[in-house]
Amino acid sequence: MSKTSYGRWPVTLAVAVIATGCGGQPGAAQQGPIASEQATFELVTVASGLEHPWAMAFLPDGDVLITERAGRLRLVRGGVLDPEPIAGVPPVYASGQGGLLDVALDPAFASNRTIYLSYAAPGDGGNSTRVARATLGDGRLEGLEEIFVAEPLVRSSKHFGSRLAFDPQGHLFITVGERGQGDRSQDTGDHNGSVIRLHPDGSVPEDNPFVGDAGARPEIFSYGHRNPQGLAIHPETGVPWLHEHGARGGDEVNVVQPGVNYGWPVITHGIDYSGAPIGEGTHKDGMAQPIHYWVPSIAPSGMAFYDGAAFPEWQGDLFVGALRSELLARLELDGEQVVAEERLLDGAIGRIRDVRVGPDGYLYLLTDERDGGLYRLQPAEGAPAEG
Repeated sequence: MSKTSYGRWPVTLAVAVIATGCGGQPGAAQQGPIASEQATFELVTVASGLEHPWAMAFLPDGDVLITERAGRLRLVRGGVLDPEPIAGVPPVYASGQGGLLDVALDPAFASNRTIYLSYAAPGDGGNSTRVARATLGDGRLEGLEEIFVAEPLVRSSKHFGSRLAFDPQGHLFITVGERGQGDRSQDTGDHNGSVIRLHPDGSVPEDNPFVGDAGARPEIFSYGHRNPQGLAIHPETGVPWLHEHGARGGDEVNVVQPGVNYGWPVITHGIDYSGAPIGEGTHKDGMAQPIHYWVPSIAPSGMAFYDGAAFPEWQGDLFVGALRSELLARLELDGEQVVAEERLLDGAIGRIRDVRVGPDGYLYLLTDERDGGLYRLQPAEGAPAEG
């Protein structure tokens, strides 16, 4: 099978899936070495007792900031969860899929101590995805400033997005879901169902694709998205990649380009939850195809390119967490083509919400459970490693 054609095929036909790990109880880490196709690793529980954790960010000293959807920002220091949440977090709409969502460090965090939070918040006429920044002080946030509000507000508890990432030029990318109302994705006068690109202070870059377009929101970078809950900047090209939830099937991985329409809900590789077809099919002129999609759905959340030294075999691979399927997908890439997929940790720890590469080169996971955990994949004892 050609590398070019593979990315357009459903996973059920295109790959031979290998599941590693065992189906143990959620929250219980797999004991002993786990042999995957290319690496042998151990799964280590770093911290537990987190209530539906959503995202993490590594501080320069190795501490880990973790958001809990209920509206708490937590700190794991030296492998121990601080019992006291960090104060000063903005009020959130913690209902359905809403709450405190992503966390990201400013590119100049080492000198300015600035962090960014995305969250769902109420307002006149409904609720929306929002982003604020603040200075991380000693046990609290200081100088909190809201820099983005997705408009218009919507009365819905679904599809907030919302991931944050900075590209090498310092632009802040924000993913916003279409709030369960698909037609919003095709309206460039509506932030919902789009990728947003801003300067760190919330101002709009002059080269955003819809600047000067009457009726369009200038913050929009791309549109036609359903509910993107994975976002990562390619370590070599600096281009943002995202994945987004389909309905029944049709979860997608997309390479995000300025001004491009990614099709939802006009085209999709999934079907409605009722079993009815959605839109006009799978392809339409002027709408981008995903480079990879899943049928049936795995419910992806969290995404990271592996660029650490601990697992040289995984260099350049893309890792995607899964909620519904409770697994970690490893995608092998050839440029912008997915050429193979391997499925790890099938059912071993529960719903995987976030995936990050730590400064130590290990791979870290968060599980979206009532008693959620922070886990680490590290080379098995005796396995070869670099660095």
